Formats: sequence, structure tokens, C-alpha cells
Amino acid sequence: MMTNSSKTSGEVYRISVSPNKGMKKENIDEVKVLENLGIAGDAHAGSKRQISLLPFEAFDIVRKRLPEIAPGDFAENITTQGIDFSSVAIGDRLRIGTDVQLVITQIGKECHDDCYIKKAVGECIMPRLGIFASIKSGGSIHVGDKIEWENK
Repeated sequence: MMTNSSKTSGEVYRISVSPNKGMKKENIDEVKVLENLGIAGDAHAGSKRQISLLPFEAFDIVRKRLPEIAPGDFAENITTQGIDFSSVAIGDRLRIGTDVQLVITQIGKECHDDCYIKKAVGECIMPRLGIFASIKSGGSIHVGDKIEWENK
């Protein structure tokens, strides 16, 4: 994980969605994000955790023991690259591309006991390094879109 708190921008590395909870998410190139709802067609739309983000840099922690791990395997929606989440706080705001604005609502989550990653590696990174947000302003997100902190 990045430790340089001056890294206030990065990019969308992968976008992943699934119509059902508890499933590995499928990688796609673009997605429509709906204000106060979430990602169109994703199982978490409408919940408190409308969209989830996880830094690709964190995959290195798991990749040593599970080399086939890939974006979407942690059920994250947006795999980021190059942006620092180490000092994130509830209420912080992110902009993705030109239109989408997110507000951080949760940091980390409880891992399911039957999580295959936890079983294979002994830990899951999503509880420590994943963040969740609500959609303040919707639009489209594409792989490669710029991500910026709005208040850091």
C-alpha cells in the first residue's frame, strides 16, 4: 500500500460488477453510476456501501500466496492505482472522471468466514484496506479515468 500521503490522484485500474452478493465480480470497461444508488446492475446498489474501492497496490500482500488473485476477486467495484488511501476518513470526497463524486461512508468491512482468499492466505485485505462510498453525483466511469481527492 502506498504511504506517500501527497499522492492525491490516481486512476481507475479496473471496474468490477456482479448482480449477486457474495460472488466474484466481472471486470468491465465502463459503468453507469447512479446518484444516491450505486452502480447500475451491481448487487450493492441501494445499500449503505453503494460502491467499493480497493488499491491495486494492496494486491501485492496477497499475491505472494495466491498468485492468481485479480481485480474483482475481493468483490470491490473499483480497483484503483496510484492514489493514497492511508489517511482516508469518513466524509472525505473523491472525484472520478469529470462527473462522478463519491463521499466515503465506511473504511474496511468484516470478512466472511467462507472467504476463499482468507482461507488460502490467512487474511483478507478488504477489511483493512477497502473503502466504501455513497454516490453524491452520478455519471459514467471508465477504466483509465482520473481519480482525485477533492478535500485533501
